[in-house]
Amino acid sequence: MVRVRFAPSPTGHLHVGALRTALFNWLFARHHGGTFVLRIEDTDVARSSEEMSRSILEALRWVGLDWDEGPIYQSQRFEVYRQAARELVGKGLAYYCFCSPEEIEKRRQESQARGEHWKYDRRCLKLTEKERQGRQEQGQPAAIRFLVPEGLTEFEDLVHGPISVENKNLEDFVLLRGDGFPTYHLSVVVDDIDTGITHVIRGDDHISNTPKQILLYRAFGRPVPQFGHLPLILGPDRKKLSKRHGDTSVLNFRDKGYLPLAFFNFMAQLSWSPGPEEKIYTIEEMVREFSLDRISKGSPVFDLNKLEWLNSRLINEMPISELLVHLRPWLERAGFWSEELLAARKGWLEKVINLTRSRSRTLVDLSAMVIPFLSDSFSYDPEAVRKHLLNGELDRWLQLLAGDFQQLENFSAQEIERIIRGRAEKEGIKAATLIHALRVLVLGRSVSPGLFEVLELVGRDKTLARMARLEEIRKVAKIKEG
Repeated sequence: MVRVRFAPSPTGHLHVGALRTALFNWLFARHHGGTFVLRIEDTDVARSSEEMSRSILEALRWVGLDWDEGPIYQSQRFEVYRQAARELVGKGLAYYCFCSPEEIEKRRQESQARGEHWKYDRRCLKLTEKERQGRQEQGQPAAIRFLVPEGLTEFEDLVHGPISVENKNLEDFVLLRGDGFPTYHLSVVVDDIDTGITHVIRGDDHISNTPKQILLYRAFGRPVPQFGHLPLILGPDRKKLSKRHGDTSVLNFRDKGYLPLAFFNFMAQLSWSPGPEEKIYTIEEMVREFSLDRISKGSPVFDLNKLEWLNSRLINEMPISELLVHLRPWLERAGFWSEELLAARKGWLEKVINLTRSRSRTLVDLSAMVIPFLSDSFSYDPEAVRKHLLNGELDRWLQLLAGDFQQLENFSAQEIERIIRGRAEKEGIKAATLIHALRVLVLGRSVSPGLFEVLELVGRDKTLARMARLEEIRKVAKIKEG
């Protein structure tokens, strides 16, 4: 049975690259009816924090990734790792190293000065048992190093194919530091053994770690998992994605108003595609289609334009009732949500959302579009005011138009359009002059869905009240008429 794991380090927020690793492991497990294990690699006590652990779990839940086992915290398993290291010493497959970091660095620099490639020179391997005991009795700190055997380490990478490394190019790597804390190699292998991991799916930057870890599995006498290494994600400049390309925290994308399913689609299609790119796939479809043999070896580019396109499309295709669930927290934070609103005017609110979503790329955009329908407390774009509300004749035109609106029996989009165009014709001006001015007065911006439908949903009373705020808006925007 397939058993995979995702093992983030809580030294920072969940990065998009780590999320893609989690997502591919999750899809692989779900496709095969297997188990997805969550492990928190918090052995770096100084840099790890509970806050970051909670943030990682929150990010996974937001995207829609659940786990079957865990979270397992490595910080609660230190004695397990120490025992494992001592087990290898007992088998003659590892040894104690008393060399201090300062000594090793000195020998490294001397080797490099001679033009030689440095790797640990096994000085402590030559110690006799008596010498080793003597140093331990004196209280000298001792690391435990793995004794790399001779030969060749080979494995079939599930993405890249056959990979082999000559063991002579590997140094005797540290398993347990002198302070008793485990290294990554030891803790990850012991945990994978204890949780029965069958497949290790992770980033390309771990390929160099794999031969060492395979040697450890064999030293413990346990089956070696299958390994698959994912190509690294690049920024638009085709360099490894990092903070210089902007905030790459997963929760940052949630806070910018992206929908979980859009983000899931976007991340899943970095190196893999379930089918045509223009389609938004359900999670069930992606689970059904996922396979490692369809992962591209080339590094994908993190293209925010594509993410925005996916998000905008999903906003426009999602059932209104479902979109309302995602929009609600944004309206709540802005103070424009109430249960009474939903109970009394749900149908009206859904019409508002349906009208405004065509102009929205994110939930931030959508909430900003919806708020003017719910409240008079919204801001006005100064540039829009400057462009469309400074005409000296506008006051008179709006007064006449207000009278026209008051006489309407049916304040509908069709009648509103008839009145506006009729008034413009009577005044000898373009209808667009009134349309643009009304849009800024009623919504605070120069871009919106069709104005006539907007005014119908805003309603006659609010429309008239906002038209009457012309002078006030000019003053607030601190713009002097020319």
